[in-house]
Amino acid sequence: MFSQRIFQIGFKAALEEELERKGVSIKELAERAKIPPATVYKITSGERDPRFSTVQAIVRALEPHDNKFVAVIAAKFLLDEVESRRVTIGEEKYKIRGYPAYTMEECIVSAVRAEKEGASGIVCAPILASIIEKVVEVPVAIMKPETATIIEALDSLENRLE
Repeated sequence: MFSQRIFQIGFKAALEEELERKGVSIKELAERAKIPPATVYKITSGERDPRFSTVQAIVRALEPHDNKFVAVIAAKFLLDEVESRRVTIGEEKYKIRGYPAYTMEECIVSAVRAEKEGASGIVCAPILASIIEKVVEVPVAIMKPETATIIEALDSLENRLE
C-alpha cells in the first residue's frame, strides 16, 4: 500500500514505485490529485519536498476510498454466500470481503491483514471478537448464529450419537 511505503522508503521513492506499478503518468496523477503537474515533477525530481496537503491529495488519488469494504472472517463455505454482496451503512456502500480462517491463529492474522488492507470494520465469531478488538483499531462486530442454526447442529449431533 502506497501510504505505508512512504514511511518505509521515503515519499519520492514510494511515489515513483507506485506510479510505475500502476502505470500512471505524472500528468495523470496531477489531474487525479488536482494539483499542478509542475508540483509533481518537482517532487519526483527531488527538487522539492511536498507539503502535507500535497501528500494527502496524492495519497487520495492513488488510493481512492471508493473501495470501502467490511471484512468478514469465517469458514470459506460461509463466505461464499456473502462475498458478492454489498452492505449500506449510513449513506455509504461497502463491499464485503471474505477472509477464510479455520483456526484462532488464522483469524487473528486475517484481522490484522484486513485492517492493513483498509477494512472499515471486521465481522467475526463471538469467541474471537474480544481478542480481535485488542489487536486492531477498526470496529469489530460479532456474528450471532440464529437459534435455528444451533438447533440444526444439535439435531445433527443427536443423529451421530445414536
